[in-house]
Amino acid sequence: MGLVYANITLTNVKDQVRFEENLIKKDQIRQITATMLVDSGAYMMAINETVKTQLGLEIKGKRTAQLAKGQVIELGIVGPIEVKFENRDATCNALVLPGDSEMLLGAIPMEEMDVLIHPTQNKLVVNPLHPNIAQLSLK
Repeated sequence: MGLVYANITLTNVKDQVRFEENLIKKDQIRQITATMLVDSGAYMMAINETVKTQLGLEIKGKRTAQLAKGQVIELGIVGPIEVKFENRDATCNALVLPGDSEMLLGAIPMEEMDVLIHPTQNKLVVNPLHPNIAQLSLK
């Protein structure tokens, strides 16, 4: 199985709240659709600094993370971010990778959205056992 990429829509949740409170207009909600590497081996989602700036997100903490090459670095955390894929959505925090680094959709938002990597089609799909609505496991 090769690398799997998917188009994921990311939205600043604080902007959505401001809109609901009539503080901003709908077209002022910051949102982007980006191609992300689907990485079930990464727990958290990771965006890059460019997307962080485009979404107007502020660093709210720091965490250490181990990169694929084994290097351990400290990264900022931003959120909440709404994540959308097809008929699924999740709300989560994200690590911020430097510059224009490749962004990752990790296992936490994948689990919340109830999506899977289809091994023969090599793509992200909604769980075929629950095609209409995400079903979470609490066991």
